[in-house]
Amino acid sequence: MIIMLLSQIQNKIMIELIDKKHKRKDFDCGNVFLNNYLKYQAGQDMKRKLSACFVLADKEINTILGFYTLSNNSIPLDIFPEQIKKKLPKSYKSIPATLLGRLAINKNSQGKGFGKFLLIDALKRSYEISREVGSFAVVVDPINKEAEMFYEKYSFIKLPDSEKMFIAINTLKNLFDE
Repeated sequence: MIIMLLSQIQNKIMIELIDKKHKRKDFDCGNVFLNNYLKYQAGQDMKRKLSACFVLADKEINTILGFYTLSNNSIPLDIFPEQIKKKLPKSYKSIPATLLGRLAINKNSQGKGFGKFLLIDALKRSYEISREVGSFAVVVDPINKEAEMFYEKYSFIKLPDSEKMFIAINTLKNLFDE
């Protein structure tokens, strides 16, 4: 299904780093926090190298259909599930990871598979980066129960005693290596 979606929209949209040309003021995903982040903070975070903000945009009119952010992160070793913790070096207090900090779809574009499309792009990008910069997992901190259920569908694992979820880079290796 995602392949069909990609082929149908390939010439109309693209995922790229946010830029001044992208129309942020009209973006509304239904969450004020995420709307305000995109409109007022994403550009500053990019300039300060705090996160990278990727937008799914209409090529012709630069309307933002959705966005996600990536940044470096770490997960305290002691919050991993026991079966994973025993495979990691005990000399590490925290394990390097990539944070998928925000992911949102404009209300007008919801229900069309763009969330899945952006998630796959973020995971593929994170996997490719992990080949050169150490990252054990991609971490998310779902904003609500609906977001948590979305990530669960894609094999994210809840960290015990935390709201955070993760997917191991080795899992992504199986998906993206040919």
